[in-house]
Amino acid sequence: MLKNWLKIALINYRKNWLSTIINILGLSVGLCVFLLIFIHWQDEKSYEDWIPNKDNIYLVENGNSSFGTMVVSSYPELTVSKEKFSEIEDFAIANSWNGYKVRLMYGNKSAYTTNARATDSYFDFFPMERVAGSFKNAISDDSKIAISEETAKVLFGDEYKDCIGKTLKLDDSENKSYVVTAVYKIPTGNTVFRPGFIMRHPNIDKQNLEWTNYSYVGYFKIKPGTDIAALEKKLSDQQSQQEKISSEKWGEKYDKKNSPKVYLTPISKMKLDAKSEGIDKGDKKSIIILLGLSALILLLSGINLINLKTAQASQRAKEVGVRKVVGSTKSKLILQFLLETFIICFTAYILAFAMVELLLPSYNKFLGKEIKLNDTNLFIYSGLLLIVFSLISGLIPALYLSNFKPINTLKGNFSRSRNRVWLRNSILTLQLIISSFFIICSLIIHSQVKYMMNKDLGFKGNQVVNIQFNKTDWENDYNFKKYVRLKNEVLKIPGVEDVTGSVNSIGLGMANASLVKNALDTTKTVENVLVGAIDHNYFKFYKMKFASGRDIDLRYASDTISGTVANESFIKKMGWNKDQALGKEVFPGWEQKKKYKIIGVLKDFHINGVDKLVEPMLFFNYDRNWAKNNMGNLQIKLSGDDINGTLEQIKEFWLTKAEPGYPINYEFVDKQFAKTFEKFQKQQTLFTILNVVVLVIALLGLFALSSLLIEQKLKDVAIKKTLGADEKTIIWDLTKRFLLICVIAVLISIPFGYYAMNEWLKDFSYRIDMPVWPYVLSMISLLLLTFIVVSFKAYRATKINLVKHLKYE
Repeated sequence: MLKNWLKIALINYRKNWLSTIINILGLSVGLCVFLLIFIHWQDEKSYEDWIPNKDNIYLVENGNSSFGTMVVSSYPELTVSKEKFSEIEDFAIANSWNGYKVRLMYGNKSAYTTNARATDSYFDFFPMERVAGSFKNAISDDSKIAISEETAKVLFGDEYKDCIGKTLKLDDSENKSYVVTAVYKIPTGNTVFRPGFIMRHPNIDKQNLEWTNYSYVGYFKIKPGTDIAALEKKLSDQQSQQEKISSEKWGEKYDKKNSPKVYLTPISKMKLDAKSEGIDKGDKKSIIILLGLSALILLLSGINLINLKTAQASQRAKEVGVRKVVGSTKSKLILQFLLETFIICFTAYILAFAMVELLLPSYNKFLGKEIKLNDTNLFIYSGLLLIVFSLISGLIPALYLSNFKPINTLKGNFSRSRNRVWLRNSILTLQLIISSFFIICSLIIHSQVKYMMNKDLGFKGNQVVNIQFNKTDWENDYNFKKYVRLKNEVLKIPGVEDVTGSVNSIGLGMANASLVKNALDTTKTVENVLVGAIDHNYFKFYKMKFASGRDIDLRYASDTISGTVANESFIKKMGWNKDQALGKEVFPGWEQKKKYKIIGVLKDFHINGVDKLVEPMLFFNYDRNWAKNNMGNLQIKLSGDDINGTLEQIKEFWLTKAEPGYPINYEFVDKQFAKTFEKFQKQQTLFTILNVVVLVIALLGLFALSSLLIEQKLKDVAIKKTLGADEKTIIWDLTKRFLLICVIAVLISIPFGYYAMNEWLKDFSYRIDMPVWPYVLSMISLLLLTFIVVSFKAYRATKINLVKHLKYE
């Protein structure tokens, strides 16, 4: 019986070779897209799987009205909570930032690497594989250090396992020695914990009383079975009480309505579900959206299969009738048709994995990952998906075909079934609804990204190079002296037009922010104000414009001591217009007792991307206050004569005189700012690719379906031609119902597209108004494509041999 079923299946595949190929290609492409998004999703979810006790370890996050939700905590919040709440077994601190590197030295060898400043409980929370030494008391005091296997190999070569007890030094002003206590292996699995070395956080015990000093990335080890929501409530109440005490200490009114919140995020989920910016946090929302869209594409492929199978029903009707007459049961017919569908799906499944393997290198490059097809779960999940998909997409046509009545089908009455036409048209409509939805969304996403990229940024950053200092030190004004010296040296290089600096670099995010009060009425405050310590020539350097007032002038001592320039966003939040703001005094959070007078109002410019509102900013000259030692970069304007030659001279100077022994870390400011667009450009690229895939699958399905249906109407075409109908009339008769279905599908897709894009645009502070033209263009483009695809087959139908199709009439 099985052999007979396979023979029949192969005969039908060969007979309908075009629809078979389209089905396999459509399914394989749809499954390939779904698998690529799915493996990205699985890869992001697999972070920290290497930690044995991961289900009981939680990242501690804090939220308050001044700074939003933060990944950092205060030291007493962690230590006191451990003693106070029995649910908490222990805590650990692990300040580790992948972008921050320091130079570790042994003799004449050095390693420029990432690091973690932590507590001694680090290895209890994150039990890395030990290579040498002991993790017990490995970083119990400030003289000890644990290093990674990679760092050990760089510093000690082949004898790296014998480095325990050797002395290392950090390249800083203290010139302090550290004894190697342990060598560990960085986990091979996905993890955010990849420090080149680990040492005790310096001076950590001095912060015991500072409840509002949010400086430490903390983790709690919590007893199994703990009510996490209840514990969060206890921690939030404790933090609220301490912030109230701090507010009263500083003479400020405590805001009960905006009390702080403490969040506990499982470490196994913090990569995607951290409430704050997290530690190297992933973009869960985008992945979920893409996963949903790829599922739609897979659905579209299934729709093609269902529609083509039902369209072929008339070819199989007599076969079903004969088989039922000779005794075949309905269940056997269903199994036969399910087998035929499974063969197509399995072939597409194999082809899809071949596509994934071919596309994976490019996909990894696009994502910046190293995903491999070595996860057993992937094959298990995809195998289950294959079975479920085969059942769903095969069961509808199988039930439909097995329900034919032998008498009707053998008499040839099947072709007049209205149910068949209704089902086919409904499925085709759903297919075109999905296609229209993708076209609408793709066009609106493209418009928003184009709008952001063409938006006036408020500064001119072309031909400006930003060089971040690799070696920094917060003692003895080291950074300040280094900035002044290097600025003067770089200005001497031919081709350098000007040099400036600032604490916050354009495109690199907010380094410092504070709460600012109106000096006349301290109840009026602006939260999260960017601390804009700048060199005196900063505004002229970037050709920024003033709304009112003037720039900082070095000729006036008051300008450099207590003068400040506010941006438009700041004065609006304070309730002033551009003229009222001039001469007003404020208490900035960085100097509680000192007043600063606003001497100018700067037109808003974007520093952290255009998807968010421009932050309120206060700018002041760095030279006369605490901020002078926070200058950690040079911003160099190049002349247009020989940019590459000037860059080479700057590189040579930097590597030999500015920071010998360190790599040069530079970026053009316009490219640096363009990185803030990367997330949205990737969304645009992915959506465009998905849109193309959807259209190709839909149009291939439409072509195959129209081919089958027009083939069934060749006798009608022959009769019309005999009666004198011209080609245009015949083509229109064959295509008009497809065009009507297309119009209905687009109209249905419009509200879905509008809702989805309106939700997506809510993430942007500066967004386009919802345009009408994408909906119109979706209608026009789908109608045009539908007409081209269907009319091609319709035109060929007009060239048939009349005698061949009329000889039995």
